[in-house]
Amino acid sequence: MITVLKYKISEIEPYINWIYFYHAWGLSGKPESEKAKLRADAETMLAEFESRYHTHAVFGLFPANSDGDDIIIDGVRVPFLRQQIMKTDGSPNLCMADFIRPLSSGKTDRIGVFATTVDAGMEKDYSDDDYLKMMSQTLADRLAEATAEKMHEEVRRHYWGYAAQEQLSIPEMLNVGYCGIRPAVGYPSMPDISINFILSELVGMPKIGIRLTESGAMQPHASVSGLMLAHPKATYFDVGQIGEDQLEDYASRRGIPVKMMRRFLSASL
Repeated sequence: MITVLKYKISEIEPYINWIYFYHAWGLSGKPESEKAKLRADAETMLAEFESRYHTHAVFGLFPANSDGDDIIIDGVRVPFLRQQIMKTDGSPNLCMADFIRPLSSGKTDRIGVFATTVDAGMEKDYSDDDYLKMMSQTLADRLAEATAEKMHEEVRRHYWGYAAQEQLSIPEMLNVGYCGIRPAVGYPSMPDISINFILSELVGMPKIGIRLTESGAMQPHASVSGLMLAHPKATYFDVGQIGEDQLEDYASRRGIPVKMMRRFLSASL
């Protein structure tokens, strides 16, 4: 079953990670007085957003198993990349598929697929004022991420319920204190944004107003997509650089020409 959620701005504001907001404005390490002024302007705009905009989420919880470096999600095979770096401490080279029960076990696991976004107008308003336009766009980015945080909490505690007794504060959540992981497409563990085409087939990103470009990038830009995994030892990791052998293998598993996949993974080669 696919679940669609709609949030008021006031419901999402407490989940904003302001550290990344300040970073977007180049204020990391700057005096607190500069941050306080910017924060006040941001909160004024958020109050304006309250009567005009919402944020949105869509997710599905699916049966899943791993098969090699692929995860089979509700019958759909989704390939993933594995780290190829040399590790001196003997730790394994990780792949997202490592955290899902293998098909050979004969037991079915579970996985979540999600996308979050904001009302498109949030990115387009204030076009006649550069400062307000940047403020609106950076807040839109933070709200999309905060919506993913809020949705993931509700999934862990209620919809999936694998952490029903969780009692984390928002700062603890923002510090990844929860059980499991929520890796996002385009981030270090899943650098191939064209995976969005598969995820959209599973949950229907257009249900919340997301459309995909030819490369798989999401519009509105202030959108987040990814997976939810419950394995207690699941951890975030960076795939890092991959070699030609894995590029060719991954392209074959995706059913995409190597030349095209090279463009999608240019930053990882």
